[in-house]
Order: sequence, then C-alpha cells, then structure tokens
Amino acid sequence: MNKRLFVLLIILMSLSLIGIIFVQGYWINNTVENNKEQFSFNAKQILISVSNGIQYREFEEMFFPLQGILDSIDEPDNKTIRQLLDISIDNTKSFAYANGILEEDYKLFSSFVNFNIDTVKLKNILNRNVDTAAQDTKSDIVKQNSKSKLERIRGLTDLQRRDYEIVIGEIASFIPIHRRVQKKEIKYLLKKELEERDIKVDFEYAIYSNALATKVRSDDFSLDYPTTYAIPLFVDDEGVSDYQLYVNFTGKKQYVLSTIKGMAILSIIFTLIIVVAYSSALSQLMQQRQISQIKTDFINNMTHELKTPIATINLALDSIKNPKIGGDPEKVQRYMKMIREENKRMHAQVENVLRISQLEKNELNIKKEKQELHDIIEDAVTHVSLIVEDRNGYIKMHLGALKTTILANDSHMTNVIVNILDNAAKYSDKEPKVDIYTENVKNSIILKIRDQGIGMSKVAVKKIFEKFFREHTGDLHNVKGHGLGLTYVKRIIDDHHGQIWVESERGKGSTFIIKLPLIS
Repeated sequence: MNKRLFVLLIILMSLSLIGIIFVQGYWINNTVENNKEQFSFNAKQILISVSNGIQYREFEEMFFPLQGILDSIDEPDNKTIRQLLDISIDNTKSFAYANGILEEDYKLFSSFVNFNIDTVKLKNILNRNVDTAAQDTKSDIVKQNSKSKLERIRGLTDLQRRDYEIVIGEIASFIPIHRRVQKKEIKYLLKKELEERDIKVDFEYAIYSNALATKVRSDDFSLDYPTTYAIPLFVDDEGVSDYQLYVNFTGKKQYVLSTIKGMAILSIIFTLIIVVAYSSALSQLMQQRQISQIKTDFINNMTHELKTPIATINLALDSIKNPKIGGDPEKVQRYMKMIREENKRMHAQVENVLRISQLEKNELNIKKEKQELHDIIEDAVTHVSLIVEDRNGYIKMHLGALKTTILANDSHMTNVIVNILDNAAKYSDKEPKVDIYTENVKNSIILKIRDQGIGMSKVAVKKIFEKFFREHTGDLHNVKGHGLGLTYVKRIIDDHHGQIWVESERGKGSTFIIKLPLIS
C-alpha cells in the first residue's frame, strides 16, 4: 500500500472515530440538559400543586365554621357584625386528611377581639346569605344543608368565594404558621405529587417567612442547596404572600442520570466496540504493512543468498570447461569442492525456510530420545569451529553441569546450537570470541552461549525471536540473512518444553540462555 494512501486512510478513520465519540458525547450531554429542564418544570408544577392543596385545605377547614356563625345571624347590621367579632369561639375540629395521614384537633380561632377584620367583606357575605335565604324555600334549605361539603363549596359564586377567601385569609394570618400547616402534610403532598409523576427522588423542605426560617422544616434542609425550588404559600387576593415553601430535591442528579442510564450505557458499549474494532483494524493494517516490508526484505535477502552461490557455481562450471583448467586435476577438485559447498549452502537456506513452514503448520515430526546435552554441544561446535578459527576467533566450552540427560531430538537440538553459534560469529565485527557454559539448577540444565560481538538494542532483544525480524547493523553490511534462524530456534526449544531468552547490550555482546528439563 502506498505510504501516503496508508497515512490518509488512518487519518480518515481517526477523524471518523473522533466524530462518532463527539456525537455520542453531545447527544448524552444534550439529553441530560433536556432532562434537567424537564425535572425543573415538574418540580415547579409539584410545588404549585402542593401550595394550592395546602391553601385549599385551610379554606375548607375555616369555611364551614365561619359559614355556621354567619348563618346564625338574622340581621346583618353593624351591631351584629361587632357582636360577631367579639364572640370567642372554641371549635374543636377533628379532621382527616388524605386517608388519615393528617389528623389534628384544631382550634379555628379563639377570639375575633382585636382582629382587624375587613367588616365590609364580612357584611357583604352576610347580605348575600340573607338574600339567598329569602329566595330559597324551606325544602330548598333542607336540600342545601344535606349537600356534601365539597358541593357546598363548589356552589359558591366566584364573588362569594373571593369574599370568603379574603376574610379567611385575614383571620388565618393571625394563626402561627406551624398551626396552619404541618410537616406531615407537606411531606405527604410532596410524595403524592412525585409518585403521580413517577419521579423517585429524596427531598428536604422548609417554610420561610420573608427570608426568616420558621418551625416548619425538615431536619436536613439547607437553603444553599443547588437544587432548591421555591413557591409562595398562602397568597392573598393581591398576589402577596408572607410565606415561601422551599424544597431541596437532593436526588435530582441521580434521577436525571438514571433516566438516560440505559441508553448511555448502550451508547458507551457500542462506542467502545467501535474503538476496539478501530484499534484492531489499525493494528492489523500496521502489522500487514510491517509484514509486507519484512517480506520484501526477506525476498531481497533470499535472492542475495541464492544468487551468490548460483553465480559461484556457474563460474566454477565455466572454469572446469576451460581446457587449461580441465587438464589440472587439482584445480578441478578445488572447483568441484566449491560447487559442493555452495550447493550445501543453498540447500541449508531452503531447508531453513521449509522448517519454519512445517513448524507453523505443525507438520514437523520431532521424535525425541534420551540425549546428553554436552555431546550435542560438542557436535555443534565442530560445525562452526572452522568458520570461527578462519577469522582468528575461538569457541571455549565450560561445561560445568553434572546432570546432562535430556529428552530431545539430536538433529534439531544440534541445529539450535549451530544457529546461535553461527549468529555469534556473524555478528562479531572483530575476531569471534564465544564461551559456552552449562550448569544445573534444580531439575533443569542451563546452557549459556556468550559472545563478545556487536550486541543488540533493547528493542531487538524483545523482538529477536519474531519471524523475519532483523536488526539494522549500521555500517556492518556483510551480515546477510532472512530473519528465520532464531524463530526456528525458539519453536524447537518450545517443543522441547524449554525456555530461551537473551541478555544483550549494544557494543558489549550477547548471551543466549536456554533452560531445558532434565530426565533421570
């Protein structure tokens, strides 16, 4: 894939993913804000309903005692009104509110004396009562008295109700707020309104009188709470109120989040799936690109590895055909040996590739038998010693292990050690100097192959056993290969239930460590 096209594809995929995440985040945030606004609207409606309920309940409780008093007066003159205001009324009223939740002995008012009652409104009520009574027949009066309280209140005209509300409001204004409304009533009404709207939140409440706290409040109420809503309580005909009902909906945040929890979780899960899929696709793309580059390098290296012996063989054959050389048996033998060695070299390269292919397909049949690791090491050293000695180097063996019997395949284990020794020779910029150590650790034997070559970087140490991996060797251009040798080594050691790792530092050589289980 073209590099620019690859980068462009990654940029487009990244922008698309960022766009999806942004849209999801915007949608969730917008939904939360809408739900907050909806909650605030519902909260205001709840407080309005609670305020109206409390005010209507007070009107109903005071309406009937007041109407009873006014009905007992025959002549609505000023003298009678003054007598009415001087009467002390002890009216013990037991009322049940909302299926028995609120019940209290309530004294309507003890005395009208010193009350600054609107006598004009009271006189209007008395006059209308008399006019109504004069028009009604006796049977109508009986029927009217037999009506339910609710029907009697509903039977009031708007003007009558307004007059009653004014007088009752003035009378009630002399009653302490904790007598006019109780905590149980507020709590019940709030719960009722919340349940009707299917809103499950906790709340705290309080009644204030012109910014001053009253006795009517819950234990944990705080005026500074961020989700506090207020509504005027006991509003008069001019829209003025001395009391305000405050409510803290302490569970607002949790409730708002719970309304979108299901969709938000699904959205997050799907987004995570997309992120994982994107990351996986991106990783696969980068791996494929890396593999493509590695395969290209592999083909180039293999071409070089095979091209050189083929060219050498061709030159040797051409030389043998030359009559001058053909007549010299010594030179012919030399060229024949050269052809044989180059042929072995090509065969070894092809075999290495085939071994890896067979290992990946699990087709490599490795038959294991009892073997002495020291014998395998000595055999492997003979394969490499000539190459090392030709470069004025050495391979020294320090075989200190007392127990060396392992279950192994002689041929493959020999190839493993030869590969490591061959790398030690190839990656030494000076004379190859290799030391081989063995020791016993519990029920295992440890084999260490240490060289004094160019060493490896930390990145190379982590990837050295990966297929096709070859570290760039800087100015060392004579090291050729295809990055399969150590992959083969790792697969063989794994198949023998062993472990292999490497310790290395750039410029200070490398140490390959193999740990194999012993058998008795």
